[in-house]
Amino acid sequence: MAGIARTDVDALIETQVANEIFEGTIRQSKALSMFKRLPNATSDKTKLRVLDSLPVAYFVDETSNNGRKNITKLAWDKKYINIAELAVIVPIKENLLNDASIDIWATVRPRVEEAFAKKIDNAMFFGVDKPTDWRKGLVPSITAVGAEVEETNNGLYSDINDAMVKVEESGYNVNGILGGTGLKGKFRMMLDTTGQPLNTTEIGSVRREFMDNGVWDKTKSTLIVGDFTQAVYAIRQDITYKVLTEAVIQDPSDGSILYNLAQDDMVALRVVMRLGWEIPNPVNAENETATRFPFASLKPEGTPSL
Repeated sequence: MAGIARTDVDALIETQVANEIFEGTIRQSKALSMFKRLPNATSDKTKLRVLDSLPVAYFVDETSNNGRKNITKLAWDKKYINIAELAVIVPIKENLLNDASIDIWATVRPRVEEAFAKKIDNAMFFGVDKPTDWRKGLVPSITAVGAEVEETNNGLYSDINDAMVKVEESGYNVNGILGGTGLKGKFRMMLDTTGQPLNTTEIGSVRREFMDNGVWDKTKSTLIVGDFTQAVYAIRQDITYKVLTEAVIQDPSDGSILYNLAQDDMVALRVVMRLGWEIPNPVNAENETATRFPFASLKPEGTPSL
């Protein structure tokens, strides 16, 4: 191993690097930046107490029941955030580590952040490669409850309004719109029903975010609207790292050897985090039915449901 020991590499990793990777992952991931973060999980399964029925108040009738107060109850259901492990291994050439003039973390950190963010967004929004005990992705969940709206010839403004109505009928207020970068041009050209610029309307005032990490699948959804505080996540383990100096790195898809660290004069940084997410979807004063959902999707015209 050409004189590189694990302790030598560890010395290059400053104490704040793990936190920088974590914060960068949150910034790059639209799920983690838009969803609500809960306190860190203390186990691999975190219970959520979700309101399942609302209390009912009654006027006191002095004549028919001698002024006795009626009783009511609150009902709670439970959902769980299942924690899953996410990891990435970054192989690094030894000569790169030996070159003191190079800031190794300026090179490595963005790649780690990007890899984590893409995997998280793919799993949380579309269910792609999600852990088996995670809930459906957000878009498939929207489809399952019938909260999709298909694009029409009435214009994007009208279509977004129809999607927002779906959310509002479930008793939630829309506080965000999310789509791919291809949506930007449509927003720039969008006018309201009177032909005026969008920014003078309620829709224009809603927070808009555009996913630019290559994850957004515009064939499945043009955009999502919803109350993003109703999607929550918890971190079980912040970013941690381990330096590998003698290991074989295999392709997880077919088991083929990608790197033999000792033979290739390399070391590798293994970065790990653990997290989970859920959509509590409690009952509210507007809608206590099982079909309520805090999100809706605008899907391309003619697109079959997932």
